[in-house]
Parts: sequence; structure tokens; C-alpha cells
Amino acid sequence: MKALFPHAATTGGVTVRVSVSYLPEQSEPRRGRWFWAYHIRIENEGAEAVQLLTRRWVITDGRGARHSVEGEGVVGEQPLIEPGASYDYVSGCPLATPTGAMQGSYRMVGEDGRAFDVEIPRFALVAPAVAS
Repeated sequence: MKALFPHAATTGGVTVRVSVSYLPEQSEPRRGRWFWAYHIRIENEGAEAVQLLTRRWVITDGRGARHSVEGEGVVGEQPLIEPGASYDYVSGCPLATPTGAMQGSYRMVGEDGRAFDVEIPRFALVAPAVAS
């Protein structure tokens, strides 16, 4: 699991795992555009179901500029994750620099109605060096 998802963080029985890949076919370095896909797996290791309500990302580019993205759900869904189950999705991030990083949190609610934040681990966005 570690090799497939090298970045992981656990909060309150919920583990968020991340793998990231650079997409050269969607990137245009000559135009100042680099693009990555990231695969997220959210694992519910707790005793009750949890539902993902919102997401908050902090994206930092290679110049240190930070950009926050907040919204409902992920990829148009607010998944309910049963105990012992997981939820996977893939999304993408464009940057105007060949390096950067992402991190954030998900707002979850348990069956008891208690809302809590789950950490999304920080992961680097690094385009491979292109030989000139």
C-alpha cells in the first residue's frame, strides 16, 4: 500500500492516502502550464460510518504563492464511507510553475452528527526535469 500511496495521514480513525503523477500530455511547459493528477483513497478505520461534506485545499506553487480552494464534496459527490470501507477518486491540479505542493482537509460528519476535520497529507508536485 505504501508504494502505491506514498503519502498518508490518519485523523480520528480516517486515513487519507495520496499518490500523485505528472501528466506530460496535459502540460505545456513552453506556455507555463504543468499538470498533475492525484489519486486519493479515504479509508474509514473507525466504528461508525462517516460522510465527507466539504474539502479545503491549500495549493502552493514553486514561487511560494498560496491558493486556497474550498467546496462541497469531491468530484461532485459527498460519499458515505462505512466502517472498514474506503472511497477512491482522482482529480487534477494545474500550476504555472514546474513544482509545488498541496495539502488540506476534509470536513466529515459521523453517524452521531459530530463534525470533524480530517487531514489531507502534504504532497509535492514535481515535474521531471526535461533534458534540453
